[in-house]
Amino acid sequence: MARKHLVGRFTRSLCCALFLLALAACASVEVDRTPVATMHPATAEAQALARAHAGLPGPARAGNAARIEALLAQLDDASLARDAGALAVGDPLYNFAGRALLNRGLSLPRPFDRGEWNFDAAGRPPADRDGYRPPMRVALLLPLTGGQAAAATAVRDGFLTGYYGEGRRRPEVRFYDSAGGANAAYARAVADGNDFVVGPLAREEVDAVFANDTPPVPLLALNRGSRMPPAGNASFSLSPEDEGISLAQYLIDRGARRVLIASGGEDAQRRSAGAAKAQLERRGVQATEEMTGAQGVDAVLLAMKAPQARALLARLAAAGVVAATRVATAQITSGTGKAGEDAALDGIVFPTEAWAARNVAGLPAQARAAERLGTAKGPAARLFAFGFDAWLLTAYLERLALSANADIAGATGQLSLDGFGNVLRRPSWSRFAGGVPVPLDDGGR
Repeated sequence: MARKHLVGRFTRSLCCALFLLALAACASVEVDRTPVATMHPATAEAQALARAHAGLPGPARAGNAARIEALLAQLDDASLARDAGALAVGDPLYNFAGRALLNRGLSLPRPFDRGEWNFDAAGRPPADRDGYRPPMRVALLLPLTGGQAAAATAVRDGFLTGYYGEGRRRPEVRFYDSAGGANAAYARAVADGNDFVVGPLAREEVDAVFANDTPPVPLLALNRGSRMPPAGNASFSLSPEDEGISLAQYLIDRGARRVLIASGGEDAQRRSAGAAKAQLERRGVQATEEMTGAQGVDAVLLAMKAPQARALLARLAAAGVVAATRVATAQITSGTGKAGEDAALDGIVFPTEAWAARNVAGLPAQARAAERLGTAKGPAARLFAFGFDAWLLTAYLERLALSANADIAGATGQLSLDGFGNVLRRPSWSRFAGGVPVPLDDGGR
């Protein structure tokens, strides 16, 4: 009887213990049931568009990309970074989201997906610790004769300055005149056994060589046409559109809410202004190009040369339009040189080549280089710096392509590579003070 009583007590105790454990487990489940962060609706819509992107024809693809960019622009920085980090490897939206992060000066959560890139061809030695790994034989496709020969010469001199300034292994370099046709020059470069091509220089030439979706030898094109670089290829440009986006981001970072955009009649000026306006509006900033709507603006963006800018600023002052922030394209320096007249431009911030504001490793100071080479001074100096950076990109492209948040300090600015093979350039900044340009720190302050 006593034994039966003990067994009963043990059974009841065991049941109680099991019941308490069950309650504890339920309580534990309830405690761990925390909300899971969900993707922003704009990101989800952009993701669906990105999945269909590759299968669209050219014009439809461009419109689709614009829609994706507009959707991502609705996200604040924290949401964009969170959703980009949550995308699976191989998700086609990641290239778009990553580019949006880089354009805002934000970090990538991981490297871009670059399965098509191959840096082991032609027996390249391993990269040095700093990522230096140039090709073995490089072909430069430049219009060395004809109407663009002067521009090509400045690019060539900048490239060779960087090339000969490097004390480590350097590739064999051959030049090919693209004036007779970029495709023909590219075919000769391939037939001669080059394993990397730099160029061509003109926009239409870039479109011609990028018409082949699988070029047999990879290229670093020196312009940006209407075609995106094929997988495994890159494009570097001092395009007006990129400058417009940089100016728009400068204003966004400083809290601009209503911007007057004024441009001259030149093609490059209109392209810069158009890109800036689109970027501002994507980020919720009001942008007007009408003087009648200038009242109440808190920023002015000028895509014009100095004489036009001085006249416009006088009109704005007479109309009582006062903007706390004034920015301009690099063309603002054209037509300057008299401090008394240029004092009207005081306070205007504009993008400049880094070479004009700081020392660049492997490159003499601009004043010193200008004493030795005519292409390193005056308007040609910008193309000289561009050519120097083309050499840096040739030597360090693997590092930029395969590492997250890798960049190089170039002569034209801080260079990085987006997920589509486009080189992004973060410029340095200057401000007119006392009628003369004064370099600012890297943040443009």
